[in-house]
Amino acid sequence: MIDRRSAILGTLAVGLSTGVDAQTPPPEQVGGRGPKQPDPTETIDLWPAGAPGAPSRLPVEIVEDRATGTAATDRAVHGIARPRMVVFRPAKPNGSAVLVMPGGGYVRIVVDREGYEIARWLADRGWTVFVLFYRLPGDGWAAGPDVPLSDAQRAMRLIRARAGTYGIKPDRVAAMGFSAGGHVCGDLATRFAQNTYPPVDSADRGSARPDIAALMYAVQSMTLPLAHPGSRTLLLGPSPPPALEHVHSTASNVTSATPPCFLVHAEDDRSVVVDNTLAFRAAAIKAGVAVETHLFATGGHGFGLSRADGKPAASWPTLFEEWARAQGLG
Repeated sequence: MIDRRSAILGTLAVGLSTGVDAQTPPPEQVGGRGPKQPDPTETIDLWPAGAPGAPSRLPVEIVEDRATGTAATDRAVHGIARPRMVVFRPAKPNGSAVLVMPGGGYVRIVVDREGYEIARWLADRGWTVFVLFYRLPGDGWAAGPDVPLSDAQRAMRLIRARAGTYGIKPDRVAAMGFSAGGHVCGDLATRFAQNTYPPVDSADRGSARPDIAALMYAVQSMTLPLAHPGSRTLLLGPSPPPALEHVHSTASNVTSATPPCFLVHAEDDRSVVVDNTLAFRAAAIKAGVAVETHLFATGGHGFGLSRADGKPAASWPTLFEEWARAQGLG
């Protein structure tokens, strides 16, 4: 539930300037329990004329403070009406970029634990990071289950189109996703060429294929009992036909064109069972796709960066960095 400490931004986000190039601001800081680091202020709206296929009533963007103590900020955003990227610029760019897709079970987007925390870590190491606030499929958009993929495709194309602005190389753009955001990432890595929206501008002539993809305890299957029930229902509805489940199970779509993949999961994950990652790994191997997999005996679900502290799973960012460097990024 959203409590009284939540901030309702409305369908037209507050703080927009009247300039032609005005962009929707990032989600607000709310609550007072967790330590606050300065949020980035630079954003990129994905759709200059508004997102396609809007419902008759746009969702209302709500920022929820989920922090339970003073150790860390923990926000979540519901009702994305203006999909956008929040940009983390490094002090010394290394020429590589990463599009980060936080999780949230397709009912929300986790801002801090699976977005800003890893973005700051990567930016400190030279990566230019774009955290994606994608539309949620349960909000009535015309594209239905392809809505998050549309936003991810458009984001990748915009990053490449603006590579010169950010000092990055268009052939060194990674994708990283967590939980349901890992499903978006897996969808992007396997269905990057799918036509999910009409072209908007010259950026859409570019490729949406990530050069590498990192899937973190990712939702993969849409078939029960392997599927994460909540994500499946919000993406496909309560009783989807088997054909629709198959189309949106990422392992079913792995081909030789899928980029090299980095997979992480905890074997004691009770929300998204580890067999999701194992099925994706098996599909990648069968297709001849380079895949590196790290399974941790403990860690549960949603450990991100800060919740892995003191556990073996805390090594995953360094493992990713080393693997990405071996792939020519970072």
